[in-house]
Amino acid sequence: MLSTSADERSKVRAFDLGVDDYVTKPFADQELLARLRTALRHRFQARGEQPRFVSGDLVVDLVRPKVEVRGRPVTLTRLEYKVLSILVHYAGRVLTHRQLAQEVWDEKMPATLQALRVIIGGLRRKIEPNPAQPTYIVTETRIGYRLLRREQVADPVATMACREPPAAVFRI
Repeated sequence: MLSTSADERSKVRAFDLGVDDYVTKPFADQELLARLRTALRHRFQARGEQPRFVSGDLVVDLVRPKVEVRGRPVTLTRLEYKVLSILVHYAGRVLTHRQLAQEVWDEKMPATLQALRVIIGGLRRKIEPNPAQPTYIVTETRIGYRLLRREQVADPVATMACREPPAAVFRI
C-alpha cells in the first residue's frame, strides 16, 4: 500500500485489513523496487515455486530479468525475456504458436507468427549450445514450442520422447 499517512494507527489498520506491505510517500524508487522483488519472491515461495528456473546449464531468474547459461550472464531483449519467462512458466508443456503470441502480444495469429519465430531464433542463438539442434526450446512441428525441463535436458531418451507429437496440446 502506498500512502501519505505515516502514523502508526493507519499502518496497523491497513495490515489488519490484509495489506502485505505499507510504504509512505515520499519513497525512494530503489526501495519500492526492492519491496516489489521481495513480494514476488514471497509469491513464488507461497506457491511452492522457486524464484529461479534451472534446466541443465540454463538459469532464469523469475524475479529479476536475468538469465545465465553455463554460468555466464546472457543479455536478452525485453520480448526475448518475456517469451522465455512464459515458456518457463509452462516448462515441459507445448504452447501453440497462437497461445504464445496471445501471451506475448494479446493478439491473434498470423500477423505475429514471423515475429515469434524471430524471437525464438534469437533466444536459441543466445542460450542453446547449438542453435541448429536445440536442447532447451524445441519446436513441435506445426504446433508450437516447448521448453524442456532439467530432467528432459539431462536425459536423452526423454528429450527424444518430447519431440514426438503430443497427445494433447496444453490449453491456456
